[in-house]
Amino acid sequence: MGFFDFVKNVGKKLVGASEAQAAPAPALTEEVASHGFDTNNLQIQSAGNEVKVTGQVKSQEDAERIILALGNTVGVANVDTSQLVVNATAPAAKMYTVKKGDTLWKIAEEHYGKGADYPKIVAANNPPIVNPDLIQPGWVLRIP
Repeated sequence: MGFFDFVKNVGKKLVGASEAQAAPAPALTEEVASHGFDTNNLQIQSAGNEVKVTGQVKSQEDAERIILALGNTVGVANVDTSQLVVNATAPAAKMYTVKKGDTLWKIAEEHYGKGADYPKIVAANNPPIVNPDLIQPGWVLRIP
């Protein structure tokens, strides 16, 4: 897949993470699993502020959501998926970095032409969106 950049001081704080470095691999694996993803075919490595994911996932959407689960944690600046195999490929979603003053309505208007389509963005972004009224600048979101 490739390399994905994130704002390393924004996102969920995991045990062992700091703004200088990502959480240890076991904590990152647990974070991915907490969102319902099967981690049996994944290997997650953490070094400094970089995370590398190898192995297999069943779909493009799962791959993108796993990338967001990892990248939207404190201490992660880059997620390397160059050795991640997607079993059922599909077109990649756009990635959008939330800016100060953004709302999901505004983002939906920009990408879909209608702000009322913001639930599509919410559905595609769990993680990091838990409450649609609370998005943070620096989060990276999937725009399907």
